Amino acid sequence: MKRHILIILFSFLTVAPGFAWGPKGHRIVAQVAYNHLTRKAQRSVDAVLGKHGIIYWSTWPDEIKSDEKVYPTSYDWHFQDLDANMTDSAVIAVLTDYPTHGGNLYRMTDSLINALKKNPYDADALVFIVHLTGDRFCPMHMGHEHDRGGNSVRCKWFESSTNLHSIWDVSLIEYKGYSYSEYARYLEDKLSGQREKIIAMTPEELIVHNYHLTDAIYKYQKKWDNNAYHYAYYWSQHMEWQLYAAGIRLAQLLNEIYR
Repeated sequence: MKRHILIILFSFLTVAPGFAWGPKGHRIVAQVAYNHLTRKAQRSVDAVLGKHGIIYWSTWPDEIKSDEKVYPTSYDWHFQDLDANMTDSAVIAVLTDYPTHGGNLYRMTDSLINALKKNPYDADALVFIVHLTGDRFCPMHMGHEHDRGGNSVRCKWFESSTNLHSIWDVSLIEYKGYSYSEYARYLEDKLSGQREKIIAMTPEELIVHNYHLTDAIYKYQKKWDNNAYHYAYYWSQHMEWQLYAAGIRLAQLLNEIYR
């Protein structure tokens, strides 16, 4: 990680990144995960990234994904666009029979997990895993390839023109007005009863759940009247479950690696 510091600082000034979940969303996921790490796992990730480093570094993969000097092929690691009307079995196959188009989210996450298991002090692998785990739970990162995961679906958010992808990455989270730490505490208070269910879900159950959520978002879009209040009321609880589940599953993974 240290070998990239100067390049990272330069990229902050020169790149206008498109964030997955937005910086706040990734920090929420990382904070929830950190809260649920064992003491040993906390000490281990802090030793690799610095105190609370999984939170502070959680946005880095978005900040450098368009920089040709740092991980020049990483842009398509953040998503796996899927077609509409896929069967559950076809969706599940993405976990192992990685598609050759539409992104490399699942392929790269698995590769990085294997790298971190071999070298638990691989800072770059750890940071990417923190970030990409969040991406796996962002519905529009399983969106349709033809509309670039909702980026080409134009809509309004209050008085601003935006797109469907951005609403899920940023707007729904910002709507509540919480800081990332406040939002993480809110999710703990609201959803702690879901923790054991989330831990018990298989990867197959999770990817099917996420795919059907994405499908429902697209179907709702066809009848949405661009009323942001209606949208936030209808979808915020789904978005919050995704954030919380991402944090819990990230903690589960890191606790296994740093046993």
